[in-house]
Amino acid sequence: MQNFKIYFDEYREFNLKNTKSLMGVRGLYFILIKRIEIFYPFRKSRLIYIGMSEKKTNSIGKRLSNHYDGISGNEGLVNYRKKEDLYFTYINFEMLKKIWKYRIEDLESYFILDFVKNYGVYPICNNKTGFEIKNYDVLVNLEIDWKYFEKEEKV
Repeated sequence: MQNFKIYFDEYREFNLKNTKSLMGVRGLYFILIKRIEIFYPFRKSRLIYIGMSEKKTNSIGKRLSNHYDGISGNEGLVNYRKKEDLYFTYINFEMLKKIWKYRIEDLESYFILDFVKNYGVYPICNNKTGFEIKNYDVLVNLEIDWKYFEKEEKV
């Protein structure tokens, strides 16, 4: 089994201007709170949502703008945005194609289940579970840098 470390790019402020450059990009995206840490059962994190874009027509940029506008129907994200400064980062699926031989939906499942393994529950604003990937014998181990979301933002 091959091991790969997954690191995240610097996060951006969650606003419509910052989502425009991601129109047409497929991959995973991660929404986090700037200052508040969520007390998950195993440890704290500022990460509140893991999402994906499987098609260029429903790209990361489109999905994020739908979350921002409330069109996605995720009340948790809408309400956190009303009260807190939110940020996001993403992983372009094209960058992982050489090491990830499965569907993008399975990659999202892998990330969500790995988050559960490390924090004890799903991210607070995720409504779906990540069981699909359990149907495969995954031949790669992704070491995800979850500590990235634990670093406290200095104001």
